[in-house]
Amino acid sequence: MFSKPGSGTRVGEKLTELPLSLRSDPNEPGLESAPFVLAHSSGGDQSVFDNGLPLAATDWVRDGELQHLLTSRHSAGLTGLPVAPAIDNLILSGGEDRSLEEMVASTERGLLLTCLWYIREVDPATLLLTGLTRDGVYLVENGEVAGEVNNFRFNESPVDLLGRATEAGRTEKTLPREWSDWFTRAAMPALRVPDFNMSSVSQGV
Repeated sequence: MFSKPGSGTRVGEKLTELPLSLRSDPNEPGLESAPFVLAHSSGGDQSVFDNGLPLAATDWVRDGELQHLLTSRHSAGLTGLPVAPAIDNLILSGGEDRSLEEMVASTERGLLLTCLWYIREVDPATLLLTGLTRDGVYLVENGEVAGEVNNFRFNESPVDLLGRATEAGRTEKTLPREWSDWFTRAAMPALRVPDFNMSSVSQGV
């Protein structure tokens, strides 16, 4: 997804026209995490040989532009990128100071999604994911929630979603439902995304 055809990476490219920034910071107030690497095993995105490596605030995306990719010392050496290990929180900011209720009030017609879960990777080359909606999908008409509708299966790339997003609201602490057993430190805004790809109706509740 973030490699260029032939060679190189997409670091420095614009991913979204919105001035959004995705960052991690072990000292983020209320979302503090370990200030050093804790790798229980080695894999494609971490190495036990990095255990104890100090962590600092990292901008993954800044003002819509890709800044860093996840790297261990080994993968940084192979790619020439800066060392940027995973940090146990994520904060997406840069949206307007608008609440979800205010964003709903300015919506002519759309779906309000409250939760995505059972998310699985379909195509790593495009970061295409599939998953289900859960815990409430609501029809919004003329600025009001008109009623509840069925759940759906979706197929989307989060990178494509950022590129298509037309509005982001106020950043607030939230719980990643899919990863709630181990990743619990996140702050995100509501996003307005046209043409979210619902591939089929789901019987999930």
